[in-house]
Amino acid sequence: MSPVSPSADRPPVDGQAPAAPGPSTGHDRPPTLLLSAITARAARAAPLWRAVSAVAMAFAVTAGLILLAGKDPFQAYAFLLRGAFGSWDRIVVGLNKTTPYLLCAVGIALCFRGRVMNIGAEGQLALGGSAAAAVALGMGESPGWLVLLLALAAGAGGGALWAGIGAGIRVWRGVNEVLVTLLMNFIALLIVAELLHGSLGEEGAGFPQSPLFAPSAWLGKLVPRTDLHPGILIAVLAAVAAHVLLWRTTLGFRWRVAGASESAARYAGISPGRAVFGLMMSAGGLAGLAGAIECLGVHYRLIEGFSAGFGFNAVAVALMGALNPLYVVPSALFFGFLETGALAMQRQVGVPSSLVLIIQGLTMVFVLSGLGRAGSAKV
Repeated sequence: MSPVSPSADRPPVDGQAPAAPGPSTGHDRPPTLLLSAITARAARAAPLWRAVSAVAMAFAVTAGLILLAGKDPFQAYAFLLRGAFGSWDRIVVGLNKTTPYLLCAVGIALCFRGRVMNIGAEGQLALGGSAAAAVALGMGESPGWLVLLLALAAGAGGGALWAGIGAGIRVWRGVNEVLVTLLMNFIALLIVAELLHGSLGEEGAGFPQSPLFAPSAWLGKLVPRTDLHPGILIAVLAAVAAHVLLWRTTLGFRWRVAGASESAARYAGISPGRAVFGLMMSAGGLAGLAGAIECLGVHYRLIEGFSAGFGFNAVAVALMGALNPLYVVPSALFFGFLETGALAMQRQVGVPSSLVLIIQGLTMVFVLSGLGRAGSAKV
């Protein structure tokens, strides 16, 4: 039995303050607090482990398909890695491919957090690129920094405006935003095609495209003598800013409350309609910025179909990142480098590059299955 300190129960002397308790250690915590801390840490790490296990299972299933085709899956994956990371040029391609995925997925993650099912990133990206191209072509002789700033701003504004139209249809007419944004993608692509066959098109070109931008309108290089543009830095900064906005600001709190319960939001004085507009236009602005970066930093012109696949795959990127803007960063890197290595796998092993689409699809199936199990466990 441990001895009791003689001063433990002694009353304080008159005019003397009682002794302050010593600093608590981790051993002084009640077991329930320790268990709660461990559970909270495990919950924060759950999305990461869910994504890693989903990727592993997707690669395992795809390996079986490669075996059925009579090829060596280990050799195929080795060439996939070599095609993605085998040289600095391949890494640059992967980072450039990651940029539009990351920007679009961050916006989609914000929307989904607020229970706004925005599926329109494809069209928002396309119109953002068109707006940036119009500015770059119309201001060819202006100072380069001014052209770039205005073109990037026009891209973000074009995407935000297009998303705002979808938000208005949802708020004022009560039409489900999934249907609205999905159909608006096709309208946006038709608008881009019409522009390239009209005022923005290059005369005599064998493919619908705009004239080449003036070099002053090109997005600069992040690393000299490479094709790496600063878009990847812009995208990462956007992810960090979105995380801070969502979890550290009053506006982000309002968006999350509006997504959690519309009736609770109204009771707290939060307008669900404003939340829808804010979320949709923020996501549209990020997607439009991605389109501007693609045109100004990769193609140096507007090309029909340049946005194909980015917007829809960004939904998968956002879900794989657990709708957390910071977790979306590695998710976007995975998608970008996976596509970068696909062609090398096809050339060297004879495995069709479309297997990458199978890997992406299976990854999403396993991620959603994990989310379903987690939800049923909570219930």
